[in-house]
Amino acid sequence: MTDLETLRTALLPDEPAQDVVDRSRHQLRNHMLGGRRKRAGRPAIGAGLVAAAAAVAVVVATLPGPPPVAPPPQAVAPVYLGPQVLLAAATAAERTQAGTGKYWHTTTKVGKETWEYWTTTDGQEWYRDEKDHGKPRLLPHARPIRINGDDDVTLSTILALPPDPAALRNWLADGLTRHGTPANKLDIAVLEGLIDLVSTVPSPPAVRAAAFRAIAADPGVHPLDDRSVRLPGGGRLVVDPATGQVDSSSVFLGPDGKPVTTANGDTYAVSGEWTDDLPK
Repeated sequence: MTDLETLRTALLPDEPAQDVVDRSRHQLRNHMLGGRRKRAGRPAIGAGLVAAAAAVAVVVATLPGPPPVAPPPQAVAPVYLGPQVLLAAATAAERTQAGTGKYWHTTTKVGKETWEYWTTTDGQEWYRDEKDHGKPRLLPHARPIRINGDDDVTLSTILALPPDPAALRNWLADGLTRHGTPANKLDIAVLEGLIDLVSTVPSPPAVRAAAFRAIAADPGVHPLDDRSVRLPGGGRLVVDPATGQVDSSSVFLGPDGKPVTTANGDTYAVSGEWTDDLPK
């Protein structure tokens, strides 16, 4: 042994046992790891919260907001221009089912007077006016349907008419010509027949629609408002474009194209509908 080795042995105490060394190393490692967890743990949690908050902020900032609440739609009544009111009535007439009932009921008003007819498909007819005190009376003879100058037009003929505007005009023109209507008054007489088909005559829906379209195509028919048109000579035809029904403000036209009036200047207004009952 050298002098240095002898000196180190004299100065250093005996080496500790191995289990003491192992236990000391284990405590030191635990202390070091624990301190690292404490020092690193708090910033890591804080950083995580900050990062999470930032992520939430980004998401909230980028998410679209709730869609704006649209105002409730406003009901807007359609506005009909030109012959459109008649074309709308034609479309409505096509959608309706064929009228049914025991009686075809027509009402005519002129001035303060009103009279009504109830007609069955086999020709029986009841009549009521102001003198009947509300109760209709049976007529001995049925009136013929005079729509194209032919007194022999029957209800079955009306039901079999062609559902085409041009064909209807031709049918009316042929009948009127055969019965002596002058050529210069034929157009007005045809128009009057078309008005009858949509007002006083129990036409099936397709025929009513065709008649409305034929009236709309007449160059002498002009709009007044969203429910009525002006007829040649100053007549007025009022319809409900939603139902295809003619209002009671419709008028009869004379051979000169002007509304038929009484001596007092009152015009005739007509309307018609199917019904199953006679007034009591």
